[in-house]
Amino acid sequence: MNNKPKYTIFNNAKYALEGLLHAIKNETSFKIELAFATLFFPIIYFIDFELIYKLSLIITFVLILIVELINSSIENVVDLVTKERNPLAKSAKDIGATAVLFAVLLHILCWIIIVFKIYY
Repeated sequence: MNNKPKYTIFNNAKYALEGLLHAIKNETSFKIELAFATLFFPIIYFIDFELIYKLSLIITFVLILIVELINSSIENVVDLVTKERNPLAKSAKDIGATAVLFAVLLHILCWIIIVFKIYY
């Protein structure tokens, strides 16, 4: 059985928008990160950094959002497969959370490097 719908760019865009709306409604971590994005993107825009630094900060923040969406997808699939406690299910969820942590640490590291390069 093939449950894959026929490909059209409009359908795929619709599915992506539905996924985004689902994440905004149901994923607490994504909502928090999106709130930080609405706070930090204007700060990044108005701060007196070179364009390359601003782009680095925006890209690494968007990377956090992307990795969080992938992590949420992993968690949803794991929950779909089993509701029982299972070491592999825990491992899959923990590894996804680690990926998000690394993305956050990368963003923080970029801030630290840029601030030290500019002001010291």
